[in-house]
Amino acid sequence: MTQTAQTLSTDATAQIIEALNQSVAETAVTTMLAQNFHWNVTGMAFGTLHDLFQTIYEDHFKAQDDLAERIRALEGHAEGTLAGMLKRSKVSEVEEAPSAEEMIRLMKDAQETLAETIAGAGETAANHGDTLTEDMCIERGQVHEKFAWMLRAHLK
Repeated sequence: MTQTAQTLSTDATAQIIEALNQSVAETAVTTMLAQNFHWNVTGMAFGTLHDLFQTIYEDHFKAQDDLAERIRALEGHAEGTLAGMLKRSKVSEVEEAPSAEEMIRLMKDAQETLAETIAGAGETAANHGDTLTEDMCIERGQVHEKFAWMLRAHLK
């Protein structure tokens, strides 16, 4: 049975909010990772990678807001601290400036992690009949898989 934010059980809502907060955390960390790479990429593919990393961080900045707003629509608390997001995220920061090829590999891995996490959030939502959250997660997962594919193409 299809549920809306107001008709979900308390337990279902808590599980969906937790999955969405995980998605927000990883999206936020990946946003900063992409911006870091955008600022610091060098080499023969500078222009292409500079633009690609910008496309990624601009997309992710909007996405983290959409995910957090869904949490709020479910009357949950959207994790809003960097420390909390870093602690929760399966995507890690990179402090040094790696080579362009390593940046591509790290960003590809982050995109694959995001796709997996958001697919899991969508599955959690689907299991509780929350088709609106499920739909959002399907759309986001497709975006992350496309970015991962584009990055893999640079590594061949």
